Amino acid sequence: MTAPYRTKLTSSGATILFATGRLNFPDVDRLRQQLTSLVEAGAVHVVVDLSGIDAIDSSGIGALISGLKAAKSAGGDLRLVAPTPVVASVLDMMNLDTVLTAHDSHEDAFPQLV
Repeated sequence: MTAPYRTKLTSSGATILFATGRLNFPDVDRLRQQLTSLVEAGAVHVVVDLSGIDAIDSSGIGALISGLKAAKSAGGDLRLVAPTPVVASVLDMMNLDTVLTAHDSHEDAFPQLV
């Protein structure tokens, strides 16, 4: 089993998940499971840092949307930070850049929590 992605709780109460490598099948189950676990544990304001992502496909996008749905169902939200050009291009191509909102910094993702 692959180790979970590194996470960090901010002083404002958001949880940052630092995704790295590839977000594609079959590696994407790791992200989906960790996002679900975070929300179930009470982390409803989730920031996914994508600055370390080399590749993403539709299954990776699906995992992010699954995490978004879980966070919203729990009264929170999931936001992206620093998507690489590859990720930004895929989000734009799939017209999901308005659903999965991207921000420049962790602080910008949930300014109302600061």
